[in-house]
Amino acid sequence: MAGMSVVTARIVRVAPILDPDEPAAKAVRALRVTQEQYRFVGETAFNLGDTLRDPMSEAMAVWAGDEVVGFYRLDFAPNAVVGRSLGVPSVGLRAFVIDHGRQGLGYGAQAMTACCEDLRRRHPDRALLVLTVNVANPAAIAAYRKSGFVDTGELFNGGSAGPQHIMLRTLRTHAPATATP
Repeated sequence: MAGMSVVTARIVRVAPILDPDEPAAKAVRALRVTQEQYRFVGETAFNLGDTLRDPMSEAMAVWAGDEVVGFYRLDFAPNAVVGRSLGVPSVGLRAFVIDHGRQGLGYGAQAMTACCEDLRRRHPDRALLVLTVNVANPAAIAAYRKSGFVDTGELFNGGSAGPQHIMLRTLRTHAPATATP
């Protein structure tokens, strides 16, 4: 059909970035978002460097086939994302980004599935994946809900871009769907 692009489906996987000089790290530094999204996720190159310096964090590349299309940070400190422990072993998801030129192709949803599968395999002790998403970012809120996250109804007010919803996704079948305040 004229005017429509056809995208070849590519398997999305996630993998840790261990070295700032590895090819995946260089590809992550080249990822871009729109100006409107920038205030929510910040500079990807900074986020990568900050994550690699933090022993309680993991830098993760999102791969579609042999191409890096995204990045996120996993934080394992009990109070890293919402400023307090959630009462069960959890991991925080931060700085999640899919390159602007790859958005709208399903990579974000596939990356969330791959992220949770990776966490279950490599960190089976973790019960919850937790994130905050800015109240002024309805597209991200909808995308996280569609990916299985539940809004706790609680706001985190420590974000530099304003108040944020606290959202959780269960990683283990016997974990609670909500955290204890």
